[in-house]
Amino acid sequence: MRIDTRCSQAGTRRDPVTGAISLPIHHATTYAHPGLGSSTGFDYTRTSNPTRLALEETIAALHGGYRGFAFASGMAAIDAIGRLFRPGDHLVLSDDLYGGTYRLFERLFRPLGLETTYVNTSDLQAVAKQIRPHTRALFVETPTNPTLKIADLRGLARLAHERGAWLIVDNTFMTPYLQRPLELGADIVVESATKYLGGHNDVLAGTIVVKSEALADSLAFIQNSIGAVLGPQDAWLLLRGIKTLHVRMDRHEGNARALAEWLKAHPRVSRVYYPGLPDHPGHAVHRAQASGWGGMIAFEVANNKWVPPILAHLRVITFAESLGGTESLITYPAVQTHADVPPDVRQRLGVTDSLLRLSVGLEHVEDLIQDLDQALALAASAQVEESARKVTC
Repeated sequence: MRIDTRCSQAGTRRDPVTGAISLPIHHATTYAHPGLGSSTGFDYTRTSNPTRLALEETIAALHGGYRGFAFASGMAAIDAIGRLFRPGDHLVLSDDLYGGTYRLFERLFRPLGLETTYVNTSDLQAVAKQIRPHTRALFVETPTNPTLKIADLRGLARLAHERGAWLIVDNTFMTPYLQRPLELGADIVVESATKYLGGHNDVLAGTIVVKSEALADSLAFIQNSIGAVLGPQDAWLLLRGIKTLHVRMDRHEGNARALAEWLKAHPRVSRVYYPGLPDHPGHAVHRAQASGWGGMIAFEVANNKWVPPILAHLRVITFAESLGGTESLITYPAVQTHADVPPDVRQRLGVTDSLLRLSVGLEHVEDLIQDLDQALALAASAQVEESARKVTC
């Protein structure tokens, strides 16, 4: 089945007794054994739950992987991946990572002996130079968060496998509808399912899909031992979100492309980051490995003093963290998602004080354009008035 059909059919045909089209939510934490030494396949819900299992099998099928896992959050999923390694192991990571991932590796895993090096993973030669004899994995985002750098997944997979390492890909911005890293050579794909997979800003979740049985066995042990699993209610919400993933992603992308082109021509915007723009440095690589451009945009305004009034004057777009929901959301990475990244590192990576990240929702695109236009105009006007007051004083 094509991925559109797989999404639409998520969770169906799982209840042969009643024929329920909507998957039942199994709130049971424990399950009766038919007899000594026998099981229904479910014993204790931390280990497996029928609703969560349906979700895990769905996400594995969407990615073409061996097995899927659902966690209580995206960070819980990345934490589980980190537990695959041992003290002294070395990882090469994208330098433009989500701030929460950076915080996890630097403040929790590094003190436990895990070594990390951050590099521009869109540069294969730069990555190759950072691989050491004890490098166990490359961990990349593509597009990255928030400046939307693109990494060549096929090239990175070759580099990793030649050195006996894994390629791990955070695919949150793309979802399996637009990009399937396992088909490009990755070993593990992780996603914050809170975002596009859920799609409605009402569920916190993380997913992992792995390519091999050995990795599946290791992660199953970690998931069961730690217990940061997704509850059945949230698993059901996530399955419901996946049913419309393909439809939503098409609209997200259509709106984002129009907005990116409009922002690029705006006199108060100095730079636009969007892989769908032909002049984006990673445009050709992304086109070769993904089937779409996604719904995320980052842009810099010409004056960082405009940022507060822009955020204050938006009426359709909401100033809020997170992304991937039906509603358009705007964030200020320097003080929100990347606050734990040192200022000099943020500046070097392009996470400047004038950068805004926009998760483009499903609203009518003209309403979004008008909202941004009036906010930019009011911000510039407020700056002019403030300058005039200072001169008068």
